[in-house]
Formats: sequence, C-alpha cells, structure tokens
Amino acid sequence: MLYWLVDLSDKFSFLNIFRYITFRTGGALITAALFVFIAGSPIIDWLRMRQGRGQPIRSDGPQSHLKTKLGTPTMGGLMILSGVTLATLLWANPSNRYVWVVLGVTLCFGAIGFYDDLLKVRKQKSDTGFSGRMRIGLEAIVAITACLALAQLGRPGFSTSLAFPFFKDLVVNLSWFFVIFGAFIIIGAGNAVNLTDGLDGLAIVPVMIAALSFGMIAYLSGNVVFADYLQIHYVAGTGELAVLCGAVVGAGLGFLWFNAPPASIFMGDTGSLALGGMIGTIAVATKHEIALAIIGGLFVLEAVSVIVQVVSFKLTGRRVFEMAPIHHHFEKKGWTEPQIVIRFWIISIVLALIGLSTLKLR
Repeated sequence: MLYWLVDLSDKFSFLNIFRYITFRTGGALITAALFVFIAGSPIIDWLRMRQGRGQPIRSDGPQSHLKTKLGTPTMGGLMILSGVTLATLLWANPSNRYVWVVLGVTLCFGAIGFYDDLLKVRKQKSDTGFSGRMRIGLEAIVAITACLALAQLGRPGFSTSLAFPFFKDLVVNLSWFFVIFGAFIIIGAGNAVNLTDGLDGLAIVPVMIAALSFGMIAYLSGNVVFADYLQIHYVAGTGELAVLCGAVVGAGLGFLWFNAPPASIFMGDTGSLALGGMIGTIAVATKHEIALAIIGGLFVLEAVSVIVQVVSFKLTGRRVFEMAPIHHHFEKKGWTEPQIVIRFWIISIVLALIGLSTLKLR
C-alpha cells in the first residue's frame, strides 16, 4: 500500500524513495521483524493455552526430545506468515501479479500445514495429520494453479522454459510439461523444508539464507540492466519478489528469537510447508529452479535421506540411517543438538554462496 505514495512524488519529491525496490525490501524486513518481536509472546501464550500438551513428539526419536520438547506449542508459522503478509501488503507493489501468485501459494500451503498441525495436536500423535494422498493432492492443486498463472505472466515460449545455470543461452522449452515440472519443484521445496524442521532453529536459518539468496536473484533477474550485465535471463516483474524475501528474512529473525534453543515454540507444518512452497515458487518464477537445488541443498539432503531410508527398508528390510531425516541420524550418533544445527547452518551458507556464483560464472 505504501507504494501508492509514489503517485504523490510530483508534489513531495521525497516520496519518490518508495519507487525503489531496495528501500521497500528493507522496510518489509524491518516491519516483519518488529511485528514478530512484538506479537510473538502473546501469540505463544495463546497457542500454549489452546494446545495444552503442545506438539506431539515422535516416540521413536531421541529420548532427550521427550524430556526437553514435550509441551512446547507448535504452529509458530502463524507468527511468521502474519509478519510476512503484513509486510508484503504494506511494502510490495500491489499491481504486481507475481507478488499475488507467490503470496497465494504461501498462504495456501500455510493453511494446509495449519490443518495438519491441528489434527496432530488434537489427536496427540505425530503421525496422524492429513493422509499423505490428500495433503499432496491439495498441494498439487495449489502448485499447478500457480504454475499456470506464471506461464501466463512471462514471455511466450520463455515462460514455460527451463534455464540452466553456468550457460548463457541453454534454455529448453518444456511446453505444457512446465506446469508439471514447476508444480513438482514447489511441492518438493515445501515438503523438503518441512522435513528439515526437526530441531530448534534448524529450519528457519537455512530458510532465511535461501530467502536472502532468492531475494537477490529476483532483484537481479527483474532488472534489465543487471540481468544483461550478468547475462542471466531477464524476467520482467520478478524484482518485486525481493520485497517478499525481505519480509521472510525479517519474520525469520523475529521467530528465531523465540525458536532458539530451548525453543519456546515450534514452526510446525504451518510455517515450514508455507516457506518452502514460497521459495520454490520464486525459483520457478525467476527461472532458477536448478539453482534452488544448490542453494537449498540442505533441504534436498534431508528429503533424500527420508526417501533412501524408506526405499531401503521396503526393498531390503534394512535402514541406511539410524533414523531419518538425517539430522536425527547424527543425534543418534552422539552429536549434540547445537552441533547439528550450527553445522547445518554452515552448510547452508556454503551452498548459498555456490548457488549465487551461478549468476556470474557463465
């Protein structure tokens, strides 16, 4: 909404600052962070009162979790999504359709995750949320709708193409298959972040790193001058998505204040599914789907560890890891929770730097 102040810049020249994406991205970051800092404690108290025993803990997990995490409220994603939505509505250009597509996916995935969390809290079992098929089906409807919209927003031909990093002109037009491919990316990103959210602070910092990275990618891809200089593909309008990424970083900082060990609240599927879906949608919109696999490599690793574990157990009856996702494997190996979290943060930073290098190495 504040973007509309640009219309008054003829009379008040200082209002012209609202025209700049960088300024509004900073404003969104600060707004989201302040909102979560201020509203965090009341929201946690309300959720604790409503949930009673809090998030159910896996009985087959590390025994330390049963002692230290039992009774901690979940659905902390409500704090994050509220801050992101408020900041986006205040600072983003409301006429930009990319903003509405990405925000729509974020809130829809958040609603799916919220209902899943609600079922788990009510039944007090960690594995009694949505049925897998119903959950994936709902996610697919949202993701396919978003990809159809993205295909209409971009340039004909290019909007349904897959661009390869490290190459200037290597682009493959996927045609109608783009919708299926893009939906797979969005659903995969959402569920990969969801699997990563298993230790205090483990998911939110890599999400912030990914959001920061894709905020930069969106800004550069949406700026014709920078895109031409870096020889990356120009996607008109995607620069505005940097504002949403800034909001995620700000809300993430606020949430981390309460999620730092020992956590006062868990993100839950409400937040992890929504934030993963959001990052996946931005990757599809900016034509950096492959870069997402690098920048979000930690999320990929967590998801692959679960797939390998399930496939191995069904085919051979043996487990590759002591427990999946892989962060629990390292817990079983004797790593402390802070060791795992901080080391995984370091991995996320390194992967993000490698992913961002694809913007220049062409």
